[in-house]
Amino acid sequence: MKFYENELKALKRSGRYRSRELYDTHIKDFASNDYLGLAHNKELHRQACQILENLPYNSSKASLLVNGYHHIHKEFEDALCVLNGFEAGVVLGSGFNANIALIETLVRKGDTLFMDELYHASGVLASHIGEKDVVFFKHNDMDALELLLKNSSAKRKIVAVEGIYSMDGDIVDKRVFEICDKHNALLIVDEAHSSGVVGKKLMGVFDHYKISIQPNHIKMGTLGKAYGSFGAYILASEHIVEYLINRAKPVIYATSLSLYDTLLAHQALRYMQNNLEVLQNEIALRKKIIRRELELDIDGLIVPILIDDNKKVIEMKNELYNEGFAVGGIRQPTVAKAIIRLIARLGQSAQELELVCRKIRKFR
Repeated sequence: MKFYENELKALKRSGRYRSRELYDTHIKDFASNDYLGLAHNKELHRQACQILENLPYNSSKASLLVNGYHHIHKEFEDALCVLNGFEAGVVLGSGFNANIALIETLVRKGDTLFMDELYHASGVLASHIGEKDVVFFKHNDMDALELLLKNSSAKRKIVAVEGIYSMDGDIVDKRVFEICDKHNALLIVDEAHSSGVVGKKLMGVFDHYKISIQPNHIKMGTLGKAYGSFGAYILASEHIVEYLINRAKPVIYATSLSLYDTLLAHQALRYMQNNLEVLQNEIALRKKIIRRELELDIDGLIVPILIDDNKKVIEMKNELYNEGFAVGGIRQPTVAKAIIRLIARLGQSAQELELVCRKIRKFR
């Protein structure tokens, strides 16, 4: 018996049906979040494997609190803290888990969570765990946020924004730091799509805006995007990290991040810092190409192209794929209106980016 047959049929009728697609290494990749192309860097892989080869174990084996916290984790956390200016950090299994850890744990009875309406689904899911007071504010509207904070009588005010938004590709307004500091609000910044892409040291929006780190600032970043690995990290004050370690379920009840993924991400971090000028020049070049070919200004490397037709988006995506180019065809509920999501990643050449942009122009 097919228990969800009607629901699946409805998804197909609306053009919202999804399926897994095996990755084809012959396709030019303009769909993944591997922003710097480091997932293809075999030297980083060899470096990580060489270190792992000299360890007496292959796996982290347990949770961070039960014999699963290794010097590999601590060295990476320390390096992230130094480069980002935070007191303490903790690594986790994924960005999804990191958002669950932050929002499910930090928002307590009497607190209010103020979340950008376009915040990632993992954070939205976490906001529904337990009886939380949650207020969504208009995307990147700092006047609306300030008014909400000013009129709030919550015990703790917690604000959640993204550094660069995963679908719209726009950068968070700098005023969010000033506003949260002024109203003594905790500020969570999800840097999944900005870390490794913007900033003098490519560390994200704190770096980009030259923010002096304060006790109310919290940064979350992922390792499966610009870092070409897998996992996530949270950076904050010693006090907040101590609290998360004691209360966050994805920290307490999950096996700690794999040693290989941690080592690979650490090698990627070193690579970024040793090649800053080259990487920044390549990022700038791709922004120029997008401006010239598609007449769009982008803050990071995400290029959202509005189509507003679910079926047409899939047709475009499939036609481009048949011509050798992978792009994202994003539909509801991920976005309000269907888009082609192009990633101007460094893993493909500038010439290939120009070519796919010209092909996309034919559809517009």
